[in-house]
Amino acid sequence: MPNQTAIPCTIFRGGTSRGPYFLASDLPEEREIQDRILTAAMGSGNEMQINGIGGGHTLTSKVAIVGPSQHPEADVDYLFAQVSVEEFSVDIGPSCGNILSGVGPFAIEKGLVAAQDGETVVRVRNVNTDSLIHVVVKTPGGVIEYEGDTVIDGVPGSGAPVILNFLDVAGTKTGKLLPTGDVRDEIDGIEVSCVDAAVPMVLIPAKSLGKTGAESKAELDADSELLARIEKIRREASLKMGLGDAAGKVIPKVALLSEPRHGGTITSRYFVPHNCHASHAVTGAICVAACIAVPGSVARDVAVCPEGEQKPIRIEHPSGKIDVILEVEGENADNLELKRAGLVRTARLLFSGQIHIPASIWAPGATQPVEV
Repeated sequence: MPNQTAIPCTIFRGGTSRGPYFLASDLPEEREIQDRILTAAMGSGNEMQINGIGGGHTLTSKVAIVGPSQHPEADVDYLFAQVSVEEFSVDIGPSCGNILSGVGPFAIEKGLVAAQDGETVVRVRNVNTDSLIHVVVKTPGGVIEYEGDTVIDGVPGSGAPVILNFLDVAGTKTGKLLPTGDVRDEIDGIEVSCVDAAVPMVLIPAKSLGKTGAESKAELDADSELLARIEKIRREASLKMGLGDAAGKVIPKVALLSEPRHGGTITSRYFVPHNCHASHAVTGAICVAACIAVPGSVARDVAVCPEGEQKPIRIEHPSGKIDVILEVEGENADNLELKRAGLVRTARLLFSGQIHIPASIWAPGATQPVEV
């Protein structure tokens, strides 16, 4: 019997993140075994993830599990897993819009969706949030196009655009755009807005915590007092939002908001949740944009909103900017409806092959395929 198990694996850079993509049929059904496989594959338990393919960072320790969907309005199911770098743990509570950018190309590469001439729409059900996203992939001549002129901040070079259209983004985890029932809540003496759009978040004015909001990731990560204060607010907000104790969990997320400085709509420092994101999460960008759309929110205090015809909400972050186009109906918090959120990302296929894990963790044929 071989002492290692080979599992088919494809690695994509999706947006500003990177990680392995697996077919659901290539993984076991039991979640505990699946978690052990993923932590072994990524090399968790070591800050460099030296014994696996993880990159020693939360942005490069992410996994996508994809399979055919039974949902009548979806082609594939996508389960996102955030694999801890230094601990042997996996969190499937949140989603990831950047890793989602690679799901469309992966589904086409693996024959789950047939490529069309010109562009192909891959209808995705996000299992983490039970939401639907249409991923538009460039496929001239029925072949995926990875090269192009689209540039996204936080990624060197350029690539072909991958368009993400998120449908019905409000209340993806809690069932409500405003989970606490209020536009503003006072937590630990600070006025915040708790919003659930694509991902549950606690939005905090940076100045209320003694920050300008323009600090670098390194400056924010080095401020232990700030991180402790943010965590205290996050955990109390989680209870108010109906998400339970947030200890050891990555949702709700947090963003420090301030006025734009480079012609955008707002500045955001997004936390994941115990350090600042090097750029900005896609789902987090949608939630920040949604907060701006809510009259009376803390985001409205610092945002410079575009006027006239629909224009993208431009969120400035440590590596540049990210644009979100919201389709909104209603004019106040009571009747506001978020119909769609659209973003442009890029993705690149990096590797196709097999990942090897110890056979003691999982031997072939020991379990049934995972159902996502």
